[in-house]
Amino acid sequence: MDGFRVGEDDFELDGRPVRLLSGALHYFRVHEAQWGHRLAMLRAMGLNCVETYVPWNLHEPRPGEFSDVGALGRFLDAARDAGLWAIVRPGPYICAEWENGGLPHWVTGAVGARARTRDPEYLGYVGSWFGRLLGEVVPRQHDRGGPVIMVQVENEYGSYGSDQVYLRRLTELLRTEGVTVPLFTSDGPEDHMLTGGSIPGVLATANFGSQARAGFDTLRVHRPKGPLMCMEFWCGWFDHWGAEHVVRDAGDAAEALREILECGASVNLYMAHGGTNFAGWAGANRGGGALHDGVLEPDVTSYDYDAPIDEYGRPTEKFWRFREVLARYAEGPLPDLPTSPPSLGEHASVELTRWAPLSAVMESLGGPVAEYAVPPTFEELDVDRGLVRYTLTVPGPRRPYPLSVRGLRDRAVVYVDGVRAGVLTEEEPTLPEPVAGHARVELWVESLGRVNYGPRTGETKGITGGVLHERQYLHGVEAAGLRLDSFSEAEKVRGVLGEGGSGGGSVGGRPGLYGGQMEVHGPGDALIELPGWGRGFVWVNGFNLGRYWGVGPQFSLYVPGVVLREGSNEVWVLELEGAGEGAAGMGAVCLSPIPALP
Repeated sequence: MDGFRVGEDDFELDGRPVRLLSGALHYFRVHEAQWGHRLAMLRAMGLNCVETYVPWNLHEPRPGEFSDVGALGRFLDAARDAGLWAIVRPGPYICAEWENGGLPHWVTGAVGARARTRDPEYLGYVGSWFGRLLGEVVPRQHDRGGPVIMVQVENEYGSYGSDQVYLRRLTELLRTEGVTVPLFTSDGPEDHMLTGGSIPGVLATANFGSQARAGFDTLRVHRPKGPLMCMEFWCGWFDHWGAEHVVRDAGDAAEALREILECGASVNLYMAHGGTNFAGWAGANRGGGALHDGVLEPDVTSYDYDAPIDEYGRPTEKFWRFREVLARYAEGPLPDLPTSPPSLGEHASVELTRWAPLSAVMESLGGPVAEYAVPPTFEELDVDRGLVRYTLTVPGPRRPYPLSVRGLRDRAVVYVDGVRAGVLTEEEPTLPEPVAGHARVELWVESLGRVNYGPRTGETKGITGGVLHERQYLHGVEAAGLRLDSFSEAEKVRGVLGEGGSGGGSVGGRPGLYGGQMEVHGPGDALIELPGWGRGFVWVNGFNLGRYWGVGPQFSLYVPGVVLREGSNEVWVLELEGAGEGAAGMGAVCLSPIPALP
């Protein structure tokens, strides 16, 4: 028995050629109770393999502080139980439209541009992480009776760098830690990407969404031998806040898939099932075309990706088109679809009866307040996802001058002497009205997601260049951070709301933390809608559903049915900006069944 190996022309299993029909399903974007259903949906579509990234920042939120790394092992066990092989892509960088491309903020904050290079400090962090992570992978390799057949080295490195020493050291690290299955790289089918990201002696694969023959022709120039594989067949795409919803025609995607398979290649559908960016883990891109150095484009909470299996686990038209194509390459008849998860039985209204101002939330759940010469970054305050309150003084007396922020990342709600004065962004960094001194200024700055792709991956968040009054920097800045994971302590959150006082209906459109209950009859998959609300986060029974934002294109948040319970359910809403003009109040939050597919 030879096990799984990379042959001269094909993948081989125990000496016979095999074709990988894989689909991306990220365990960290799907509630664990739903893994079995989603994996069964992959099998029913005609796939024989599942691929997942591993987000380092999710599992090591602080240096040496590991959080449920075993989730990867449990997912791989679930894949084996579903009859699927598994491809693991541990990074350390993963892109994935995920916060900071999966790199911890404390790593990029420390090493800056030395990330993703041979730099000893960076590689030291990676070595420590891989030493913990690969214990979940190594015993589950195919040659030990597990499902794991391949492991990726880095990720699309040719789109970022050219440090071959770094890539070789990652390869050596994976082997040293016990990875024995085939390794591979994946890059765009362009000369500079393949030369920058490929490693001698390691299988090279290509990522694209169309024109398979042209893509494979380019790959063959660089790798005349070895199996052909499209490691990321982009069958859909992701959405940005404030932009249009992206859809790819199902027929067009099915024909592109057919072309890949007619080339004799293996494929990994990216995504087979996208899932959800729960808990504010969505990343961001930079616009500006091929250089990815322009305006920030934060990703929405939904990672539906217009995938063949939608965010709620249902088969779309694309699923049926793909199933028809894939059935020709299956070994035997395809399995039936699994039973659909239950949907919410009845609409439910959320009664938000408690409220606390942001200042009370910061005081109870935030980090310590300290004074700095210049505004500290999120990284310096150890804030990954969340916000920072900066407080400073405009000396006086002095006449009014423009007040602006240099290097703002990403969005600041500004108060002058307790009165809201405007919302600043990187593109609009100056308050609409000048400010006179003496004045006390508060800036509540939120990160909308760290960049996950391109040359600005790892850039810092917060006020990175200072606050100016006319041309004069304002020094002596008090700052404190509020991390989203601080809301995991439910009793503390309830304590804040208990001290806050007012009911939701009496506080209008104010920012702050709202709390209340909803009565659920017949728990099941649902959507929560917040018409008239501004921007913030929602928790149901302590589970963070992610960011909402009235700019769209996403106007509701997915609530996995397993999060709900029969009877009373607790809801918190952290509103950061306040209701828009003409909003009919901020108490009209409702839970609805998921509408039927068209």
